[in-house]
Amino acid sequence: MELLTALSSIFSAFGLSASAGLNAYLPLLIVALAARFTPLINLASPYDVLASWWAIGTLTVLLLIEFFADKIPAVNHVNDVIQTIVRPAAGAILFAASTTVITKMHPAVAIVLGLIVAGAVHAVKAAAVRPAVTATTGGTANPIVSLVEDVIATILSILAVVVPIVIGAVIALATAWLILWLWRRSAREARTS
Repeated sequence: MELLTALSSIFSAFGLSASAGLNAYLPLLIVALAARFTPLINLASPYDVLASWWAIGTLTVLLLIEFFADKIPAVNHVNDVIQTIVRPAAGAILFAASTTVITKMHPAVAIVLGLIVAGAVHAVKAAAVRPAVTATTGGTANPIVSLVEDVIATILSILAVVVPIVIGAVIALATAWLILWLWRRSAREARTS
């Protein structure tokens, strides 16, 4: 049972930090509210400050600012530049907060993992997805894509809190799919060369 709890904690940490790569404040706010109002999350010090009223209020204001900034053409590009620092930092906090209680993972390892996961998701979004959407639609689809990202971040965060084993299964399936896709792609390129 202890192994399952530790795995759930790690899967939750990966899900929350991946979600932070899409929207820094949504998973932080969801964790803060879950810690404040439910027994689903028990934040250890110093992360328990997230569940304070002033932190919840601050996260709500930051979420609203980021939500609207990401929907306005041109402003969304400036927002992505700012979020290049914020999203990985949020991922690091979420990963460390999620794993510290159960796994006793060293905080430095948790922070690095959270930085990597959130940073990778943000990099794909900011360097590949959004420029492609902007180029193909003249930026008109960016607000819709941003809203879809927010919905995905919300669902992923809630699932990471409520059913982290599902997150683990999704991560495992996504990783297996990515490996298979890369293998097939390299095999195709080898045949055409």
